[in-house]
Amino acid sequence: MIARGFRYKLEPLPEQEALFRQFAGVCRLVYNLALEQKATWGRKHRLGYVAQAADLTRLRAEFDWVRAVYVSCQQQALRDLDRAFGNFFAGRTAFPRPRKRGVDDSFRFPGREVAVKSLNGKWSAVRLPKIGWVKFRDTRPMRGDLKNVTVRLDASGWYVAFTREIAHEAPAPSLEVVGIDRGVATTLALSTGDMLTLPASLERIEVLKRKAQRIVARRKRGSNRRRRAQARVARLQARQARIRRDFHHRAALDIARRYGVAVLEDLNTRGMTASARGTVTEPGRNVRQKAGLNRAILAAGWHLFATILTDKMEERGGQVVIVPARFTSQTCAACGVVDARSRESQARFICIGCGHTDHADVNAAITIERRWNTPLLDVEGVHQQPCEASTGRDLTVSENPRRSRRGRC
Repeated sequence: MIARGFRYKLEPLPEQEALFRQFAGVCRLVYNLALEQKATWGRKHRLGYVAQAADLTRLRAEFDWVRAVYVSCQQQALRDLDRAFGNFFAGRTAFPRPRKRGVDDSFRFPGREVAVKSLNGKWSAVRLPKIGWVKFRDTRPMRGDLKNVTVRLDASGWYVAFTREIAHEAPAPSLEVVGIDRGVATTLALSTGDMLTLPASLERIEVLKRKAQRIVARRKRGSNRRRRAQARVARLQARQARIRRDFHHRAALDIARRYGVAVLEDLNTRGMTASARGTVTEPGRNVRQKAGLNRAILAAGWHLFATILTDKMEERGGQVVIVPARFTSQTCAACGVVDARSRESQARFICIGCGHTDHADVNAAITIERRWNTPLLDVEGVHQQPCEASTGRDLTVSENPRRSRRGRC
């Protein structure tokens, strides 16, 4: 069994949209009240979902505007909080944060309490308890057993997501292996020589977004004109996110269909996008250039692609392998010599040892592919000083590896 989501754009009536906002606001309030209760009394009284659900029953009996919202949506908010604390105590996430208006405008129904019907070839409708039938644009068929339904507000409107469980038996994986180098100028470079880049429309939208951000800066804080300008920026950002996600889904699906093993670098994106500002006493250098590079790295969506690729590979019986990223851009894929001088430019790689020439990103992708089943290749080309047997000092790795004419270490 695999879980898959089917997301569609809703077309609610004005009175239905008002109910959407009411449901989202009350569910957000219940979540925040339960979070404060757990943070204050949880350790002493061991508050769990059952105890907080009983408190919710008393809260609904006291306030009519809380009782007006469907109870299952509020219970789902308590389940979300219970799961968030479970992930926190397991060390997977940080301490749960309060939900905010404009950011966490969503609510969820159990699947057994929702019905779906088709209206015509392009439109369908979903029946939500205490809200009624709401139309949505039917862009693709659904399959599997319905588990839950989530309604969420995006910058471009309200969306509904159906979570379904699909009976699935993974086929025999392909024997083909591919290495993938994730970059900025070339978003994805494959060891086969294929290179994929983000759509050019993202750059055009980025220009419009920067103009819209400058307009926001000129508007008076708290004014309606500023809110409208901020909404325009949010719509452009949401459009960029949809285009980026669509690109990653298409690229990951194509790779999962063709290969059985996809090899990726273990990239520390958070460290790579750290600010170069420095401190007052020791200011950083090239701060604006580094900020531009950070934006480009985040815009490429490296982590998003890895997540999507992992899901699609597992669905088709394949696997994603993570290998060390050290010196992949400086290692010759032909002879294994490591030298920074071989990387002549962003796109050109000429090995100073054997003369091998290739696109720099493709050369790195081939090096990544070779490392997936050869654990010792993560230290190839690294010059190590001998240790003294009398003292037992550890091996030290030079910061700038020296050129080796013997190929791999």
